[in-house]
Amino acid sequence: MTRIAYLAGDGVGPEVLAVARHVLDAAGFEAEWVELPVGWAEWCRSGDALPASTLEAVRASDAILFGAITSKGPREAERDLPARLQGRGLRYASPILRLRQELDLRVNVRPIRSLARNHSNLSGDVDLVLFRENTEDVYAGIEAHPFPAELREAWARATDAKVPAAGSDTAVTLRVVTRAATRRVVEAAFEFARANGRRRVTLLEKANVMRATGGLVQEVFRDVAARFPALEAEELNIDAACARVVRQPSHFDVVVATNLFGDIFSDIAAEVAGGLPLAASANLGTRHALFEPVHGSAPDIAGRGIANPLGAVQAAALLARDVGQPRIADRIEAAIHRLIEAGGALPKDMGGDASTSEVEAALLAALETPLLRSPAPAPT
Repeated sequence: MTRIAYLAGDGVGPEVLAVARHVLDAAGFEAEWVELPVGWAEWCRSGDALPASTLEAVRASDAILFGAITSKGPREAERDLPARLQGRGLRYASPILRLRQELDLRVNVRPIRSLARNHSNLSGDVDLVLFRENTEDVYAGIEAHPFPAELREAWARATDAKVPAAGSDTAVTLRVVTRAATRRVVEAAFEFARANGRRRVTLLEKANVMRATGGLVQEVFRDVAARFPALEAEELNIDAACARVVRQPSHFDVVVATNLFGDIFSDIAAEVAGGLPLAASANLGTRHALFEPVHGSAPDIAGRGIANPLGAVQAAALLARDVGQPRIADRIEAAIHRLIEAGGALPKDMGGDASTSEVEAALLAALETPLLRSPAPAPT
């Protein structure tokens, strides 16, 4: 039987993931669930937000359903440790970033589409799928503060730019771009576009400023695009693309980007398409796959029963489709459409006043209720 690692995490994560699991069960999803600890509570208990036992169990699973994570800066993280662990040089690392790197979840896929009759839509013309490199760029975690002498010496030899003095109160983050990782995500975007009848693949970059890293991304994109002559290959600066998705979202079809640019663009596009709480993503590797809502842990509303669970339910549908239960995914996605079309049990951030439990009840009922109009097919 399919083995699913269930990592609820922090804040509203346990609340919204519980709804997603209930909806999966009600839709007939078949799986063995393995609940595992992860997140800020684990950091505060043991000094490791992703315990080795959790990582081992995740590796043995077929897929992961992930909630949300609270992250804090180094000083706050140290302060929240128990006294016995303080002063040991422990460093907090985001579990979701670690999972992406440890499991080689190289490609992040975010389908973003306006849903009919969603009053939160800023536009009804969004229907894009974003492919985001998931393991490197400025999220690789190679940072330093203050500026180290060893790094200054290396940079002084490699560039004509002004390099900060060693030991100065300057923080640096290294942007890491490899040809192999870039090629994987660009190929995935073009292959998806061809297989799903999409017309255009758009690269988001800033190579006119970051000439080394952006130039490498451009080079790979053009090499891959040459193998797909039936598809239009487009390159846009990230700032221009963010402006365009607000004014003309229908322009975008399949989009590919490095980690940071993909993160920024996808959040803007999701807002245009009805709000970030609706969005979900798939983190895909060769052996493992992780599915999550893209909103944060929202500690300000945690425990109040008002969190919007629809992003987590969308993530559950992506998971069901990935593990070979597409009919379950279809039922769940149709139920989300039914709930929005009916409009009677919308959460607060979508203009309604329904609690988390009321949204759940409406979703469970919608699994059996006829749809007012047929939704567009979901990206696969």
